[in-house]
Amino acid sequence: MKKTVGFIGLGEMGRWMALNLLKAGYEMITYDIDDKAVRSLTDQGAKGCNSPAEVARLAGTVFLSLPDTDVVEQVIFGDGGLVESGAAGMQVVDLSTISYMRSLDFTRRLARRDVVFADAPVSGMEDRAREGTLTIMFGGEETMFEHLRPMLDVLGSEVIYMGAAGSGQLTKLVNQILFNICAAGIAEVLPMAAKLGLDPGKVQRVVTTGTGRSFAAEFFIPLTLDDCFDRGYPLKSAYKDMISAAEISAEQRIPLPLTMATATTFQMALAGGYGEESKGALIKVFEKMLQVQFRTKEF
Repeated sequence: MKKTVGFIGLGEMGRWMALNLLKAGYEMITYDIDDKAVRSLTDQGAKGCNSPAEVARLAGTVFLSLPDTDVVEQVIFGDGGLVESGAAGMQVVDLSTISYMRSLDFTRRLARRDVVFADAPVSGMEDRAREGTLTIMFGGEETMFEHLRPMLDVLGSEVIYMGAAGSGQLTKLVNQILFNICAAGIAEVLPMAAKLGLDPGKVQRVVTTGTGRSFAAEFFIPLTLDDCFDRGYPLKSAYKDMISAAEISAEQRIPLPLTMATATTFQMALAGGYGEESKGALIKVFEKMLQVQFRTKEF
């Protein structure tokens, strides 16, 4: 049996990452607020816990896969959190996508308790989490990275040491901003194509094979044509990346005009009531404005 590891957060991404570590032979200690999610792992040999503090008592290395910055802070520092019982030298590896600025703060606060924190956000969506082929961007001590590398290789096929603490979150934010700009561009332009009479299916063929192609186009346009907006991260949760970008822009005095325009598109979609839908639903803002639908048929 390999070493014992903790895993907190068994949602869409976390459950597959935890399961892959379990299958690789690691003794798995788990916690999630959803008992059913915990049972899905304990049924396969993991041990379930009643709090993050209990996980910290049993595992010297703890992975987090959580929805946002506030939840990460609560799990680490809140009542029943990791720091209540974590021993000096405990390693906390945050696979979540959270605020760059606050991730740096967590690193400093944990260092005062002799707990080592690393930010290692992942990219690749649920299918790649299941396959163990995620892209992982690691920020933290390089010696910690090398120590954890065998576990990270179980989770991802592209595992990259980005540099000091915060570097992982900053790299992930760069990736997410570019993705979001592409998604917002698709949302703005495709309704124009429909309004002026172009065939949506033929436009898809061009946009996903020509110079305008992007992962956002390849992922979202086929789903949009089928009126499917429930695949992918919900807009209300994805908006956290735009908040992080705005924080850095203000703090560092770096102008990000396209990013701010994209944030406005997100805000319009959230105000329009599309927060529970995927980023593909950004298109509905402009469809409503132009009174058209970019679909293969009427829905």
